[in-house]
Order: sequence, then C-alpha cells, then structure tokens
Amino acid sequence: MHKLLATTKKELLLLTRDIGGIAILFIMPLVLIVTITLIQDGTFKTVTDAKIAILVVDNDQGSVSETILNGLQDSNAFEIIKKNTEEEAKDLVFSGKYQLAIIIPEKLSEGLEQKVAQNVEGIIAKFSMSDSKNQEASSPFQSKEVKLYFDPATQVSFKSSVKNGIDKMISKIETQSIYKAFQEQITDDPSETIFATDNFITFKEILPKDDDKEMIPNSVQHNVPAWTLFAIFFIIVPLSINIVKEKSQGTFVRLRTNPVSYATVLGGKTVVYLIVCLIQFVLMLLIGVYLFPHLGLPTLDISGRLPLLFVVATFAGLAAIGLGLLLGTIARTQEQSAPFGATFVVILAALGGVWVPVFIMPKIMQTLSHISPMNWGLNAFYDVFLRNGSFWDILPEIILLLLFFIITTLIAIVYNEKKNAV
Repeated sequence: MHKLLATTKKELLLLTRDIGGIAILFIMPLVLIVTITLIQDGTFKTVTDAKIAILVVDNDQGSVSETILNGLQDSNAFEIIKKNTEEEAKDLVFSGKYQLAIIIPEKLSEGLEQKVAQNVEGIIAKFSMSDSKNQEASSPFQSKEVKLYFDPATQVSFKSSVKNGIDKMISKIETQSIYKAFQEQITDDPSETIFATDNFITFKEILPKDDDKEMIPNSVQHNVPAWTLFAIFFIIVPLSINIVKEKSQGTFVRLRTNPVSYATVLGGKTVVYLIVCLIQFVLMLLIGVYLFPHLGLPTLDISGRLPLLFVVATFAGLAAIGLGLLLGTIARTQEQSAPFGATFVVILAALGGVWVPVFIMPKIMQTLSHISPMNWGLNAFYDVFLRNGSFWDILPEIILLLLFFIITTLIAIVYNEKKNAV
C-alpha cells in the first residue's frame, strides 16, 4: 500500500506540473460538449420548432390544393410562400435559397372528383337492377402528379418526412371524396351523415415515466453521456504519452532497481487518472445542470440517478485507463502513442454510436459496434438517463467494461515483463 501511495503521489505531481495537459483534460471537453450540443439542438429546433419557408405553385385553385395548403399550415412547421410559375420555384430551390417547392398540377380537384364519381357510379350500377353490360365503358383518367423540388443539400430524412406527410394528406382527401360521392348517390339530403370520415385508428406515443412524469428525451440527455465518454476515453493520449516519456527518460529503469512491480506502477497511474475521469464527469454534469439552461438548452435531469451515473462513469474510466496503459506500454515513442491514441479514440467513438446512432449504421458496422467499450458505456448511460434503468439493467455493460480493464492491464503487465526479460 505504501508503494502504491508513493506512485500515486508521483503521478499527481507529474500531472499538476503540466498545466497544458490539465487544460486539455478538463477545458477542451467542456468546450466540445457545449459546442456540439448547441449545434445539434439548433438543428433539432430547425426541424421541429422553427418554421421552414417553402414555395408553393398552386395551378389547381381547387378544394384539393386548399386542403393541402391548410394541412401544411396547420403542421406549424412550414411558412407558405406562393409563386406563380414552376420554373421560378425550381430555380429558387436549386440555387439553395429555399429547401422545398411544391407544384400542384392543374385541374387536380376536378379530375379527382370526376374519377371518384365515375368509380362510385360504376359500383352502384353493378348493384342496381339494370344490366351492367349495357353500361357504357368508363374512359380512363390520367393520373396527376404533385411535383416536389428539394434543395440538393437537403437531408434524406427531411425529404422522407415531407413526402410521407403529403402522401398522407392526399390519401385522406381521396378517401373523403369517395365517402362524399357515395353519400350524394345514396341520399338527397346533404346534411345527413352516412359515413363517418374521422380516423378510426390513431397513434399515441407512450413515454417511460419517472415518478408519474413522462421522460421526454432531448439533445442534452443524448449529448452529455456521449461526449462525456469521448472525453473520458481521450485520456489515453496523455496517459500513454506519460508512460512513453518515463521510459525514454529512464524513470522506469530507476524504478526497476527498487522492489516495485510494474503492476504497482500502473496501479498508481490508474488511481490518479480515474480521479481525473470522475472530475471530467462531474464537470460535464455541472455544465448540463447549470450552464445549459442559460444557453437556451434543456436542463439535464439527474435527480435520483447520481449513484448509478457515477458507477457507469467509474467503470468507463477504468476501461479507458486500461487502454491507455496498454498503449503506453507497447508504444516506443510519443510519435507512436499520440497519433494512434487520438485516432483510435475517434474510431471507437464512431463504432460506439457517439457520432452516428448505431441503429442507422450498416449491418456489419452494427455488429462491430458491440466490440467498442464506448458502446457499452453509452448504452449504460442511456439505460440510466433515458430508460429509467436500475443497477441490474446496467450490470452487463459494467461487467464488460471491468473485463476490458482487467484484460488490457494484464496484457500490458505481461508484455512489459517479457520485454524486460529479454
């Protein structure tokens, strides 16, 4: 224990003397999380809260186009700007000034009414007493196209949501037109309601609850755990550089002359850098709780979750430290450890779902994501923040992170012993 405390004190002295390293470890992650969260929250509001200006060319001037325009306005997501010609709207969209233009074709309402009336009359004629063979053949109607012009830089998800929304509106218009046509054929009283056109099947999102309060996910709950993990794992860079520097300066040679095992030396580094990880984690939580509300972002809700959050942060920190110890032991120069460590952290973050959600990755990448310790830590954080999980829910991820730390540390110790035995 005395040897472990001595090595821990040595690591603390080395760390506190490096002001630039401390700034990188504590200040840069805070700047990163604030910047990324502001950007992503702004993007989220652009899609959901702020109105997007779109162009509409109404060549129909009928009931169908009126219903489409009313539906777009009622969604509170779009600001309708009417244009006279399709060419003008197309040029404005393709030049990037607007994201979307909707071109409603001529005689859309008239054509839909005629088609529905013809189909309804044909159906009623088949059920009437008259011979259907004597009925004149119906002339086919040419389908109408509602054209959509998107800015080439528009995201695919936005295109899909707009297409689905307009398709839903048009389907509802066609259904209501059919009901209306049948009603006109069956009864002479226009005020009499025969067909109920209200939706029979509706959808309701059920959110998890905590103390009878719905837990609504927001950008802060997604970004704080993700970028906290990124900051924690980024300590492998200064940790590995520190080990390589000690080897190059001969510190390890002097330690080998004393009865101090390599495991004890690594133990001192583990204690110090685990404290650093937990300080990083606390700073991230304080940013989410106190700073984000002043920046117009949602407040990070950590009530009743702190013990589990610290458990996840502790084991995620151990996994990061184990990786740093292994890299520092294997690397021979700082030029090897620093670029490789930084690049490897980015790769682990990409695989783990920090940059892009795992569920939208290709199948092979989804499979590879399971080997990333960042993915284990991120899932554990999400279990606590978003899924109201208990300790038993995060236990599998905790075990994986602990095993990762043990395995990487053991490999580092065995490698060092074999290297020195040669």
